[in-house]
Amino acid sequence: MTGSDCIAALKALGEETRLRILRLLFKEQLSVNEISDRLGVSQYNVSKHLRVMREAGLLEIEKNGKQRLYSVSHEFRNQMTVNKNVLDLGCCTFRCDQLPK
Repeated sequence: MTGSDCIAALKALGEETRLRILRLLFKEQLSVNEISDRLGVSQYNVSKHLRVMREAGLLEIEKNGKQRLYSVSHEFRNQMTVNKNVLDLGCCTFRCDQLPK
């Protein structure tokens, strides 16, 4: 990752709610409403968190009619598979199998 990529990823991963969202999205694609219901967080806040994560390149969106389904990006998911659930940003590492619930 480049320096600016690392900063965006750190910003996206530096908030507990975003880590909880990431944990859910590693398991399956979900809509804003589904994430909101599962985490007990308002749809408005979930949307804000998803935008930060998407802009950092951690998430992808799939359109399904009017609904948007969010998932972990292929690049991010591949890196996690290769590194056995460890995200290596170059400056630091995150163990994604130990994300908050």
